[in-house]
Amino acid sequence: MKFQPYFDAAVAQIKAENRYRVFADLERQVGQFPKATFRKNGAAKDVTVWCSNDYLGMGQHPDVLTALCNTARNTGSGAGGTRNISGTSHPLVSLENELADLHHKESALVFTSGFVSNEASLSTIGKLLPNCLILSDELNHASMIEGIRRAGCEKKLFRHNDLAHLEELLKAADHDRPKLIAFESVYSMDGDIAPIEAIADLADQYNALTYIDEVHAVGMYGPRGGGMTDALGLSHRIDVVEGTLAKAFGTLGGYIASSEALVDAIRSYAPGFIFTTALPPAVTAAATASIRHLKASQVERDGQQRQVASTIKALTDAGLPVMPTQTHIVPVWVGDPMLCKAASDRLLEVHDIYIQPINYPTVPRGTERLRITPTPFHSETLIAELCDAMLEVWAHLGIDRADEPVRDDFVANRQRIAIHRAGG
Repeated sequence: MKFQPYFDAAVAQIKAENRYRVFADLERQVGQFPKATFRKNGAAKDVTVWCSNDYLGMGQHPDVLTALCNTARNTGSGAGGTRNISGTSHPLVSLENELADLHHKESALVFTSGFVSNEASLSTIGKLLPNCLILSDELNHASMIEGIRRAGCEKKLFRHNDLAHLEELLKAADHDRPKLIAFESVYSMDGDIAPIEAIADLADQYNALTYIDEVHAVGMYGPRGGGMTDALGLSHRIDVVEGTLAKAFGTLGGYIASSEALVDAIRSYAPGFIFTTALPPAVTAAATASIRHLKASQVERDGQQRQVASTIKALTDAGLPVMPTQTHIVPVWVGDPMLCKAASDRLLEVHDIYIQPINYPTVPRGTERLRITPTPFHSETLIAELCDAMLEVWAHLGIDRADEPVRDDFVANRQRIAIHRAGG
């Protein structure tokens, strides 16, 4: 292949920057979560997964598996087409109704992934609103950045969770100009929370729509698992709620919930929705079962929050550099890509613990970390094993365990947001 050197050079560049990604071959075990079988070079061993986005273990819940298997037996494995060409199954319609109810909205629309739901929705809204201005938090997810880029309208970044900067940008725009504020509720790499009510207040004052990404909060927070907006009683203050079915709900897919008019417009105009095969009925039925369970059950949320608190306390008491967090995301600072990868490798190879290293471009250079996500199934015994293993790894690799300097560096790095987060 005559162009092979270009691809080789591109991969070599990533390796030279110590950000080449290696995927772990894992096989989850129903009934044994968070255990999984790890395979490498023909060998297999059991490991404990500490970085899963299946935050509540709903991917193995009996109600979810029953709905998945029964629906697959009754309807088959696939959707059969796009939503317009025979792919709008009854289980999918039921799921959208369930999601609209979850967020107290008139309508909902399901996509094949959370990335697609953000990309398709933000790009379409930006195109449909004449002379639209999108104001985006600088730490927004790559899917939001891509959607805003594809919208082709003017955008402005506001400093992370900085209300004064957001208001400054809103003030500078014409009051009657269509404006959209795009932000997340829970930021998945740092574990902090947006000032949702204050942003909604600014949107009302300056005539702007609000678009919130709740992917790391749906199922996790609120009396019915509707996310941070549900927990704070603010669902009615947000115009568009975007979420995922692939994290706390334990299945697959993304969605938005909003007014009937806005959802219908995206349904009718978004290429990322129109020209892709629908989710299979079995997957949508499983998602509906998960949502219905978590609407009624607080057991999973209580258990998860208890084990998160226990994990944070244990790691902090051990002197490990846990970054400040307000949520279930427990980042442990490393600050160097080579050490971060080496720590992850040693945890897996020596201690049978899997935590994926988080390096650039997911986070800015110099802020590399291990991102831990405890679930209700991470017992006190597993937490103690994690602490012992991390202490051994930190000592073996000579990683800095100083607390305050780490926190200072974290704040400084987050203030000078990396170019890739600016959405270039």
